[in-house]
Amino acid sequence: MDCGLVDRSERGKLALTGEDRKTFLNGQVTNDIEALEPGRGCYAAFLTPKGKMLGDLRVLDTGGEAPELLLDTERVALQALFDLVRRFSIGHRVELHKRTLETALLSLVGADARAVAGIAELPEEEHAHVPGEVVGRPVRWVATELGVDVLCAAGDAGAVTEALVAAGAQPMEEAAAEVLRVEHGRPRYGVDLDDTVIPQEAGLNDRAVSFTKGCYVGQETVARLFYKGKPNRHLRGLRLPAPVAEGTPLMLEGREVGRATSPVVSPVLGPIALALVRREAPPGTTLDGGEEVVELPFAAA
Repeated sequence: MDCGLVDRSERGKLALTGEDRKTFLNGQVTNDIEALEPGRGCYAAFLTPKGKMLGDLRVLDTGGEAPELLLDTERVALQALFDLVRRFSIGHRVELHKRTLETALLSLVGADARAVAGIAELPEEEHAHVPGEVVGRPVRWVATELGVDVLCAAGDAGAVTEALVAAGAQPMEEAAAEVLRVEHGRPRYGVDLDDTVIPQEAGLNDRAVSFTKGCYVGQETVARLFYKGKPNRHLRGLRLPAPVAEGTPLMLEGREVGRATSPVVSPVLGPIALALVRREAPPGTTLDGGEEVVELPFAAA
């Protein structure tokens, strides 16, 4: 079967409960949290007042008798997200719960991910999720662009992993999963993105930003750039003449226009990478080192 299994339990995980959980988080992140319905989720960023990214996260609305908002973020951004909630939730009916060590996250990646999971009721929409069971252990299945994520109790991760492998999943190294991520043009916070980046520069507006919801931290900069400005740089793909190291400078006519991030060797595309590239090097540009700047995603090229 075409299905890899990657253990991503190290990712940061929190939960919000309480009557004000949606209205509170809606005022802190870029996407429309109040519009979420049980069983649905979204991708969002949280920003400085000047619109720079402190991190990104996935938000899942569980609904049910004990509704929660489950928050899933890169481990490097977890402390910033935790501090944000603790600092600004004062006065709101919101409770914060740590879930990083208590909850495992397993990713099924590939065309046969749903077949391995054995779930027909999970909607195709990214971030849609449903509760279920694996060998009697409760899990939550979450739709992703590349397959299905599985959330379960940390103590059940071994049994759930064994069952998924028995169903046809092949254990997969994170490095192999990174190749797929880069091919699909999905930037990763802490690798391709940091606190100097505005969401529009990273091509995240369509996925992560609502321009119709109420105010949130950093909104003024994000809205001004969207309606009136032109980013000085954009997230692009690089087709490389040979593999390069992370952070390799990209030069155009002797001037640095970016640095390579997430360099990988794709079995289909060869050496490729992502980069935030200045706008004077648009797609189609060949840089001084022979790197070709291309639109993302690679997988659609």
